[in-house]
Amino acid sequence: MPRGGRKSHKGRGKQFSNPEEIDRQMKAQRELEAKEGAERESSESEEESSSDDEEPKRKGVEGIIEIENPNRISQKSKKVVEVDVNAPKELSRREREEIEKQKAKERYMKLHLEGKTDQARADLARLAIIKKQREDAAKKREDLRKEKDAEESKSKR
Repeated sequence: MPRGGRKSHKGRGKQFSNPEEIDRQMKAQRELEAKEGAERESSESEEESSSDDEEPKRKGVEGIIEIENPNRISQKSKKVVEVDVNAPKELSRREREEIEKQKAKERYMKLHLEGKTDQARADLARLAIIKKQREDAAKKREDLRKEKDAEESKSKR
């Protein structure tokens, strides 16, 4: 016996359906479908002959209890005359949010290029510091070169 206390189902004999049983089941299925088809045709012809005032058969307790679901919207077909082709199409929430996101990004980039955002101000301040450092370094190199030239001219004399 295995450790878990349960017997394994592996290795057991397999059960096969014999062909006669399968044929018998298929015949019964076909007969059932044929009966249902005949009943449907007869009920359809009866419905056509009956008046249109009768309501369709309700499922479950709908026939007993009158309930009107305020959330259920019945689909009404529109006539071609009623459809307005030029009316603006309503966007879905995702589409609307995507458009708002793009507009906000464009506004931010415009303000950024004008230097009105905090990030732009910080970038410009950093650039000003770097520019001043480079100018100082260039001035220092120029002074060193002038001193070097002055020393060379004194040594040549």
